Amino acid sequence: MDNSVCPLDFRYGRKEVKDIFGEESKLQYLLDVEAALARAHAAVGNISQKDAKEITKKANISYVKVDRVREIEKDTRHDIMAVTRALSEVCTGNARKYIHLGATSYDIVDTANALQFAQTLTLLKIQLKQLRNTLLKLAKKHKNTVMPGRTHGQFSIPTTFGLKMAVYALEVDRHMERLHEASSRILVGKMSGAVGTGAALGKQALKIQQLVMQELQLGVEEGATQIVGRDRYIELLCILANIAASMEKFATEIRNLQRSEIGETAEAFETEKQVGSSTMPHKQNPILCEQVSGLARVVRTMVIPGFENAIQWHERDLCNSSAERFILPHALILTDWITYQMNRVFTNLKVYPERMQENLKQSRGLPMAESIMIKLVEKGMGRGDAHELMRTSAMEALAHNTDLYTILKKKQQVTQYLSEMEIKEALKPENYLGVAPQTVDYIVKKLSH
Repeated sequence: MDNSVCPLDFRYGRKEVKDIFGEESKLQYLLDVEAALARAHAAVGNISQKDAKEITKKANISYVKVDRVREIEKDTRHDIMAVTRALSEVCTGNARKYIHLGATSYDIVDTANALQFAQTLTLLKIQLKQLRNTLLKLAKKHKNTVMPGRTHGQFSIPTTFGLKMAVYALEVDRHMERLHEASSRILVGKMSGAVGTGAALGKQALKIQQLVMQELQLGVEEGATQIVGRDRYIELLCILANIAASMEKFATEIRNLQRSEIGETAEAFETEKQVGSSTMPHKQNPILCEQVSGLARVVRTMVIPGFENAIQWHERDLCNSSAERFILPHALILTDWITYQMNRVFTNLKVYPERMQENLKQSRGLPMAESIMIKLVEKGMGRGDAHELMRTSAMEALAHNTDLYTILKKKQQVTQYLSEMEIKEALKPENYLGVAPQTVDYIVKKLSH
């Protein structure tokens, strides 16, 4: 019987990302660091090349088994001691004497964490780039697709669906930039012993640390306590939370535009098999966007323990360890997953320009009050007077349940400046898009690389 509890085990997350944090993968990362340490010792003459080669050969899950590590940990109640003992059991000769030489547990753990971060962020960057490119395609396709702009949940002035997508693409691109800029601060390991002095590593401690990180393609924590500075982990978690906030923002927009009374976009729905509701047969719900919204909230909650983990007693305590076992893999896996899901949503998104036009018509011209105001100013009316005239005209149209044009064509304050044809032209949404299409072109050109 499967007793899985965490939904990551059976519902959420891409396999290639979850595999990075599985027990076997985690063990292999730890062994990779132990092997790199042995090779560094050999390079500075602390141990023989023969012993380093033996440790390197056996530092592999084909020799060191997860089950054996678990068994040892039951007795030792120490995860890294369990790993080193399991490794020593399979090594021959003098090599077993030099495993973990001069290191403290978190030299191994934090460096292995950085290796996991590096692999996961590489995959996340690919997902972000794919999402950005999907949004750029939508922006280009719909740069002239006129729709109602909305502020405070109400009609504002017209915009284009393409501009909305281009703005989202820019946001995703900034996240890519943030990850790139932060990588040198996040992807670092340490090999400096119990309190960062490197005493147990000997006179060549700095060289050993440099060799280990250079081989593992990681940066060096230049001044450590017993652990890598948790401000680095905070930065990672905050970037992930920022990405998650954007994914929920995008998902919320699609959810709102899919509402029955709006109906301007919709998630793809497999009408032949997909079920929207267990009781309401007609339902076609935005389930992917709702999933993204829910999981994004989980990602953002993980920032709080990340900050708390930075508060250590002296050179360190162990309070961060248990929390990080949850928040680091979960935040990374879920951020990648919701980015992947949003790309699915936008790749298969249904866009309904005709419904956008219908909604604009239902607005009875009221969102075009600003357009008329600007025309009146161009003809010589003061901006304040024009604003008040259009405000009262809009309120009058609402009170009489009529369209704005009907009110304006009867107002002498308007007709002395604008002809009926000029009023009609100014009330057309497609004539009041400003530089929206040009902005889309600029963004598409800038980000198409």
